[in-house]
Formats: sequence, C-alpha cells, structure tokens
Amino acid sequence: MSTRTRDSRRDALASATGSGELLRFSLRRERFALPAWLLGVGLLLAMQSVSSQRFYDTPAKLANLREMMGANATAVALGGPIRLLDTIGGEVLFEIFAYLAIVVALMNMFLVGRHTRSDEEAGRDELIRSARVGRRAPALAALALAAVADLAVVVIVFGVAVATGLPAGGSLLFAVVIAGVGLMFASITTLAVQVFENPRSVYGSVTLLMAAAYVLRAIGDVGNGALSWASPLGWGQRAYPYVVDRWWPVSLFLLASLVLLAIAFALLDRRDFGAGLLSYGTGPAEASWALGSPLGLAWRLQRGSWIGWSVGVFGLGAAYGSFAESIADYLADNPEIAAFLPGGAADAVDSYLALSVSMTALLAAAYGITAVLRARGEETGGYSESILAAPVARTRWLASHVTIALVGGAAVAAMGGLGIGLAHALTVGDWAQVPRMIGAAAVYWPAVWSIAAVAVLGFGWIPRAAAASAWTYFAYCVVALLFTDSFDLPRWFATASTFEHTPQVPLDNVTATAMVGIGGATAVALLVGFVGFGRRDTGY
Repeated sequence: MSTRTRDSRRDALASATGSGELLRFSLRRERFALPAWLLGVGLLLAMQSVSSQRFYDTPAKLANLREMMGANATAVALGGPIRLLDTIGGEVLFEIFAYLAIVVALMNMFLVGRHTRSDEEAGRDELIRSARVGRRAPALAALALAAVADLAVVVIVFGVAVATGLPAGGSLLFAVVIAGVGLMFASITTLAVQVFENPRSVYGSVTLLMAAAYVLRAIGDVGNGALSWASPLGWGQRAYPYVVDRWWPVSLFLLASLVLLAIAFALLDRRDFGAGLLSYGTGPAEASWALGSPLGLAWRLQRGSWIGWSVGVFGLGAAYGSFAESIADYLADNPEIAAFLPGGAADAVDSYLALSVSMTALLAAAYGITAVLRARGEETGGYSESILAAPVARTRWLASHVTIALVGGAAVAAMGGLGIGLAHALTVGDWAQVPRMIGAAAVYWPAVWSIAAVAVLGFGWIPRAAAASAWTYFAYCVVALLFTDSFDLPRWFATASTFEHTPQVPLDNVTATAMVGIGGATAVALLVGFVGFGRRDTGY
C-alpha cells in the first residue's frame, strides 16, 4: 500500500470521527417526529390498500377501471402507467405511489436538512465541531439517520401491504422502491446543503426538484414513457410491483445516490464552514416601506411558501376538475364507488365536485398550520426578540402571522376552487362553473380557519406541542372527512371535525347556522390562543 493511499484512508477516517455519537444523538432528537412520519406512511398505505381491495374485488371491476383510466390523460398523469392496473396490488400503487413517495422524500429532506444546514446556521454545528468531530461527521450522521428511517419504511410498507392481503413478493419490491426514492432525496438534500447557505433555500430547491420529478413522470406517462425515466418516481413505478416485479430499476436509485453523494462530499471538503457554493449578495441599504410593520415582515417571510401552496393546490384542483364530466359513466360501471362520494350516484358530478373542493380545502388548512407555526420558528430561532424589543406589542406581532395564515389559507382554498372551475368549464363549455366553484371553496373558509385556530391555541398555551396538536387535529379531520363512510365508522366519530359540519357545496345548500357556529368556535380558539401567548414567556 502506497503512502498516499494510507494518508487518504487516514484522512477519511479522521473526517468521519464522531459520526456514530452524532447518529445516536440525532435519533434521540427525532424520537417523536420520526415515528410520526412512519406512522403516517403506514396509515396512508393501509387505508388505500383496504379501500382498493374493497372497491375492486372482482376482475371485471378492475377491467372497467383500467378502461376508464386509460382513456383519461389526467388520470394517467395523476396515477401513473396504466399497466399497473393489471392487478389489484398495482391499482393500490396507481392510487398512492406518488403520495407515499413524496411523503418519504419530504421526511428524508427534513431529516438531512435539520441535522446539517439548520444546525450549521444556528451555530450548533460549530459547537459540536469544536470537539473531536470530523468535518464530514455531521453529514454522515444525517445520512445514516435517513438510512435508518428508510429501512424502517421498508419494514412498515412491507408489513402493512402483506397484512392487508397483498402478495409478499410485490410488497417487498414496493417497499424497497419507496425507500429508494427516500434515499435519492436524502442524497439530493446533502448536495443542496453544500450549495445553499440557509435551510429555506435548501428546502425550496429540493421541493422544486420533487415537483419536477412529479411533472416529468406525469408527462412521460401521458406520452411515450421516455420522460418518466428521467424521474425517480418514474423509476419506482416502472419496477411494476405486483405486475412483473422488475428489480433492476432499484440499481438506478443506488447509482444516482452514489454519484450525488460523491459530488456533495467533494464540495463539503472545499467550501467554507457556514457558507455555500452560492453566496448571497448584500441587500439594499434601506428596507422598503413594506417592511415597516410586523405584517409586512410576516408577508415577506411567508410569501414564497404561499405562492408554492397556491400553485400546487391550483394544479391539483385543475386535475380534479378535468375528471368531473366522466364521473357519471364511471359510477354507472362501478356503483359501489358511489358510497365514497357524499351524495352517492344520484348527483354524481356534484358529489364529485363537492369531494374535490373539500380536498383542496384540506390542503388550504394545512397551509394555515404551516403559516401559524412559522411564528413558532421565529420565536425559537430568536428572531422575534429583535421585533418585540422595539415598541411592538406581542399581540400585534402574533396577529401579523395569524393574518397571513387566515387570509393566505382562504386564498389557497380559492385557488383550488379556481382550478376546479376552470378545468370543469373547459370540459363542459360552461364558464359559470368558475365562479360557482370559487364560491364553493369560500364556504370552506371557516373550516380552514378553524384548523389554523387550533395551531394558534397550541402556540399560545403549549408552544412545544403546538405543531403536534395542530397536525393531529388536521389528521383527524382528514380521516373523518374521507373515511367515515367508506370504512363504516360510527357517525359520532366525525363530530369534532369542523369539515363534518360544513355544507358540502355544490351538493348541499349553504346554511348560516353551521357557518356561524364554526366561525364562533374559531374566534374563541383564536382569542384564547392570544391570551395564552400574552401570559407566557417567549422563546420556550
């Protein structure tokens, strides 16, 4: 062995010093968040697998679905290649693969980003590296944490799929390709950490790549399939679990991840600590007038997030709306599916539109939670102290973020209604559908605001558990809205969900009683949350 080779190996070992201890510390830090991610993956798959096998319990029903979906480009763009519909296991993938893959990709992105760039920006990484810790140790520990999470995804996806009656061979391949998507985006995030200087840029760039992967897969599936091979989501679906069980696409995830990590570590060894490959220029010498108030600052901090949510919900609404006209024929061939719609088969199109509007409203509510919790991030990061040290009241500072959450959530819901209305209008040639669907989305504003109010309530009284409490209530509303009827859950189960008491427009008539009741409960929750924030210490 040459001296240069021995020196290289010694340097590599030195740069990894401490990664084992950091991994154990990272696992402790994620002892609550990581199980929540994994539980969500398991529940999402279990619900879809059970419902698909319940709805399509005969080959004839599956054949009808395949014929209908194959004739609808939007359905193919949303679901994937029609070949998946040859088997019931493939149908489960057609329905849920993209959603599961994105959830796992987001989990990996946050795990790697939080334990690398976020720690570096906050100064924790500098403190850690002042001890006997190698330069690469934080990145290696973060990747090892992501690998542990992806291994858990394999176990959970395989176990849930087999437990719900899907074949073991296809279930194992399904689990491996979902984990492969996670590994791929963990590698992409590691590279992005070396390129950008702050976590928001890292998360924004990786999320943009996720969207690009989804779009490339969608365009490829609608076309000749070539572009699908440019997307990790396309690789996973074209392994065709439950159909032909093709294992070789798994190697694409491994090879791509190795290349990305090699580039990432080469950049890590060369960049300055705390810096990125792309340095940010200095801003203007004086702030604009728009930043002269807490509300202006809150909007500046959250406008990028709002634009992303609005564009995404608009696109999803457009996809839903383009499918509305063919829903009547679909229900005629599959009457059992009508039980999933709020009005059954009698008002097939309006039932489908009501469900579509409620789905986009749920996403608007999710945006509201993230907007409220941004205030918590500003507080724990120490940024709120600079504002509150000036003559700015606590309630005014919190009200700025809550205003963005409420107004922004209403706007995101309206964008969903606009997308549904435009697509449906283009399909049927009736432009009155545009204001009709925007109006239907507006009916859900009190329900959207109520979920944001739960986040404000938690922020005021139990700030450390605010995120957990808000997302738990959101998950409950999702289950209550989508699965109470299809899984024959008792009606009382959905009572606490504000979406349960919201008229399902355009299927139902709007009643003032329900809207006033939800609005009143929302106002009380907001008031109590503000009172709690006024009574507690900040920064905790």
